Amino acid sequence: MTDTKAYEDILFDVTDGVATITIDRPDKYNAFRGKTCEELIHAFNRAGWDKSVGVIVLAGAGDKAFCTGGDQSAHEGQYDGRGTIGLPMEEMHSVIRDVPKPVIAKVQGFAIGGGNVLCTVCDFTIASEKAVFGQVGPKVGSVDPGFGTAYLARVVGEKKAREIWYLCRRYSAAEALAMGLVNAVVPHEKLDEEVARWCAEILDKSPTAIAIAKRSFNVDTEHIRGIAGLGMYAVSLYYDTEESKEGGNAFREKRKPEFRKHAKR
Repeated sequence: MTDTKAYEDILFDVTDGVATITIDRPDKYNAFRGKTCEELIHAFNRAGWDKSVGVIVLAGAGDKAFCTGGDQSAHEGQYDGRGTIGLPMEEMHSVIRDVPKPVIAKVQGFAIGGGNVLCTVCDFTIASEKAVFGQVGPKVGSVDPGFGTAYLARVVGEKKAREIWYLCRRYSAAEALAMGLVNAVVPHEKLDEEVARWCAEILDKSPTAIAIAKRSFNVDTEHIRGIAGLGMYAVSLYYDTEESKEGGNAFREKRKPEFRKHAKR
């Protein structure tokens, strides 16, 4: 079942027990705006509580990008939707964790910024050899103070997580595999086949046992949800500063930002 009418920014399909949710903004490198987040939240709830669905795949349209985070063209101090920062980030990350189905991030290209956070939050990440991972927050006047930082440290370790955020380097699929950010890397043309293989293995297992296991894993890091809720208020205040605005302005003007002349610390 493919639903092309219910959404504007995403595609939704359920076939043979697999729900595929695709961010469909390839012209924006699948960056998300307020509407995108709302549609993702709706689609995850829709798939997550559908008894015919055993696994959810999160993907990005086109060949260039899985997701590159918040759409800077919709970011003028605050983003264009609801929520603490104009994007319901806490709710979007939470629904991926809360649905009782495993979620696989299928990464064929850039997974940068908020896209990298989505990979972190998903249960599994399967990547093409062409995939590229990394953070950009401190380069554009932003940061993810919840799952994108605290939970990332659980996934890749404290030292590596700090490197990812403080330096904003880009990492190949092989490097992401070595640090534990992804589960498998395959040739680009084999990506769909590999994701289908993982889905088939999951569908053979007890859905209730998997749901209990997922909740059990989540309990250990549930406090991070509170960190995210508190941290987003700090980010909202930060977005109203000249320092943060300099990042967005420099990005749009394609120049190097001058953060330090606006910094208060």
